[in-house]
Amino acid sequence: MLQALSAMVGGGALASISPPAEAKDSSELPPPKRALTGRDAAGKSVFKSFEVTSKVVEIDSNPGLTFYELYMTEGVPQLTGLEPDPMLKGTVAFPGPGGTMFRLISYPPRRPEGWKPPAGVTFKSALQEMSEKVPRMGDHFDLSAPGMHTSDTIDYGVVVRGEMTLELDDGQLVHLRQGDCIVQNGTRHRWRNPLPEPCLMAFISVGGKRG
Repeated sequence: MLQALSAMVGGGALASISPPAEAKDSSELPPPKRALTGRDAAGKSVFKSFEVTSKVVEIDSNPGLTFYELYMTEGVPQLTGLEPDPMLKGTVAFPGPGGTMFRLISYPPRRPEGWKPPAGVTFKSALQEMSEKVPRMGDHFDLSAPGMHTSDTIDYGVVVRGEMTLELDDGQLVHLRQGDCIVQNGTRHRWRNPLPEPCLMAFISVGGKRG
């Protein structure tokens, strides 16, 4: 069950601002950094920060599953350039109607010996942890088909590194490689990492309403 639950860039001008982060070992992905822009008192564009996001969520019940919560908005954004970093207030599972959420998710590798959850971890306790760390995330999962989940959003996704298998209803599958993209139209689905290495995916979710 928990295995199903777990399935849920080069240099440039910014590279000179600070050195790249390093992974702890060859199997780990380096923590992605976020360049956040804004305006100063004179109205000129400035970099407000360039560092690992202030909101990094590691799921202890599923080692290697990490959410990098990058930015979110509610309704129509007011573009003053003076807005505080919304991630300092916390995060949400998915945005409400008209809102957006930008996040990266690092999925753990497929383990040759199969999934072995940490001692004392159950499917229910794993969902509870997810909901505590990413509010209400666990509420979106289907208890009758572990890993399957649905949200009232359109999700734009891209495989940044690694490979991923996307499963829909009736066992429909598509295999995504690095650079491949998906548009998830509020449909029931789950993710499976087919490789013995982490997969990093980027998602922008736009909140909608069911017709």
